[in-house]
Amino acid sequence: MYLNNVLITDLKLSDKTESIGASAFEGYSHLTNVIIPDSVTHIGSGAFSECSGLKSVVIGNGVTSIGNFAFSGCGELTSLEFGNNVTSIGSSAFSSCSGLTNVIIPDGVTSISDRAFSGCSALISVTIGNSVTSIGSSAFSSCSGLTSVVIPDSVVSMGDSAFSECNALTSVTIGNGVTSIGSYVFSYCYGLTSIEIPNSVISIDSRAFVGCHRLVHIIVAEGNARYHSMGNCLIETATKTLVFGCKNSQIPSDGSVTNINEYAFYSCSGLTMVEI
Repeated sequence: MYLNNVLITDLKLSDKTESIGASAFEGYSHLTNVIIPDSVTHIGSGAFSECSGLKSVVIGNGVTSIGNFAFSGCGELTSLEFGNNVTSIGSSAFSSCSGLTNVIIPDGVTSISDRAFSGCSALISVTIGNSVTSIGSSAFSSCSGLTSVVIPDSVVSMGDSAFSECNALTSVTIGNGVTSIGSYVFSYCYGLTSIEIPNSVISIDSRAFVGCHRLVHIIVAEGNARYHSMGNCLIETATKTLVFGCKNSQIPSDGSVTNINEYAFYSCSGLTMVEI
């Protein structure tokens, strides 16, 4: 960015600035560090998108919302600090920030929108605050470096493909507040070996775990009114439907399964024998 022919690499806005408009600094490749003061309440759509040299962002405590695509495509971004009063993170706000390794989402955030961190391929660790109620579709899809995730009890729903193609994901803890798990939420998470469904869950799409070919343990917590597990099978109790199985599932012969759902054994690449 140039101001009066002077190259600007570090941006510290005036403490009288109240908002940053849409696409305000979009594509300024020389910008490396940004400090957003407490006076700013909103960061507009695409405000810093495609700032390819941006490495560090500090978001002040006045900011309550981060707009769609606000920092998308900032591939060199490695340091991100949220203010304490952010409540919403917009669609694709940090998508394709491929250098980002660690994200701490503060407790004030209530929603993580669609594709918010999609394609953050170097992301290893994410801490989701205890006020988040919804995780949008593809919010963390293709975060191929992510190894574990804890979904807090505050989360009610996870959108379609929320964590799809997180190839390194081996550990998932689903909080006992989640009521629905959408389609492809954990699809093609090749490293996932076990999954535990809490008793709060009342809706699971049949494609939620497709492509998880290393999955060998499926457990439903006691007290779940809709589902139960037996022989490493996920079973919808009332309809006696086997919703999802894995390569070492043993279909119960006690009459608790009379239907096998679509996609039930999709991508079970290690399956050697089926006995009905």
